Order: sequence, then structure tokens, then C-alpha cells
Amino acid sequence: MSVSVSSVHKAFIKQQRKTQVLLDINFQVKQGEFVTIIGPSGCGKSTLLKLIAGLDNEYEGAIKINNQEIAGPSIKQGFIFQEHRLFPWLTVEKNIAADLSLKNPVVRKRVDELIEIVRLKGFEKAYPKELSGGMSQRVAIARALLRDPEVMLLDEPFGALDAFTRTHLQDVLLEIWQQKKTTMILVTHDLDESIYLADRVVIMSARPGQISNIIPIDLPHPRKRAGQSFQEFRQKVLSEFEKVDELQLIEGSGI
Repeated sequence: MSVSVSSVHKAFIKQQRKTQVLLDINFQVKQGEFVTIIGPSGCGKSTLLKLIAGLDNEYEGAIKINNQEIAGPSIKQGFIFQEHRLFPWLTVEKNIAADLSLKNPVVRKRVDELIEIVRLKGFEKAYPKELSGGMSQRVAIARALLRDPEVMLLDEPFGALDAFTRTHLQDVLLEIWQQKKTTMILVTHDLDESIYLADRVVIMSARPGQISNIIPIDLPHPRKRAGQSFQEFRQKVLSEFEKVDELQLIEGSGI
């Protein structure tokens, strides 16, 4: 599924004060593309993702999936939060099935397949309190995939994890993306993560959030973080951040 974001503006109004969060956001994501969105804290990355998910429809502009305007949350848009949000009273397999019955043979088969895909075989009957943070997040990914979303939206899903677990789950996510060909949009504050995963990196400036640049990452998978080509792209993205920072300093000083 393709995603189109056109002339999107978003503001919050509290106690008659208007705070502009997003300003004239424009970009497109092609079918099966993996796009990451990075930017400073508070630039509106997560807000933008929620608009695409249909979780907030108070904005100006247009957001479309396959040329159809988003009317609200839908199974077309799978959403994964930074916190796994599992039900503590349900086992792994029941958390993945959520409101669907495991007695249904189609659901049962699909849940078993997803448990294999996210590498949780043997933990089907475990409860969230018995899982590590990384395992819990894999359950959340499987739950989102069960409904075959056409677009997967991920809001810093690995941000709270240790470096080793985060790296492992990045590889799990890439495997899923390559198998399923699902269109993915991931918000992150991690520069290396954005380059490691993405076909293109969308760079946003500080509030009000605007797109300062979109950088294609023309590297084959699997990517080596220590490789020269990877480091060249890293420097390119980092340089763009430095430009954004300099511009903000100039604007803030009134020069």
C-alpha cells in the first residue's frame, strides 16, 4: 500500500493558546517501501505517525492510503507503540490473537506461523511477566501482523531496549519486511537505526515540525554498520542535522 501525505498542518489548542506542531508536511511512501522518520525530540514525529494511523483526524491537509483518504483507525494500518501494551492476564498466543478465537483453525494456524516468524516458539503459553522486554515487543509485532496490515506504523518500538536486544529486533523486523513486503514507516531518534533499516530517511526539523530533507539509502541488505558506505550515509544524515541545528540557532538569535 502506498501512503501520501500532502500539505499537512497540525496544531494543538490548549487554554486558547495555539501550538503549531506540524507545518506543511509533504511526502509519499511507495508500496513495500521502508521509510524511517527522524528528528529532534518534540518535532512532531509521533504526532505525524498517529495522523497516518487515523488515531487523530484534527489536522489540515490530506493523508491517503492507496489514494483513499484516511477516515480513522483501520486494520489497514498496524500500529506498534514504544511500550508493548500486552494484556498481562493473557498468554503469548492469546495476546497475539487478541479479540480473535484460537479455536478458529485459520486464526490458530496464523498465530502459530507468526510465533515462528518472531522467534517465540516454545513461549506460546508464557505470560508477559515471564518475558523480557524484547520478547514482549516481538509479541506486539506479531499481534499487529495478524490482521495483515497494508501499512505498518512503528513509533520508536525499540527505544526502551538495550543495544543488543534492539539490534536483534531490527534484524527480526527486516526479515518480516522482506518476507511480507509490507509498507513500513518507523519513527526513531536513533540515527544508526534509521540508516540500517530504511530505503529512505525523512529528516524533520524542530517544532513546528517540517521536513528538512529526504535521503535515499542506496545500500543492499544486510548492511554493516562499520562498513565505509554505511558510515558515509551516516555522515550525510548527520550533516543534515547540523544544518537544521544551525538554522534554529540563527532564527532563535534573531540574526
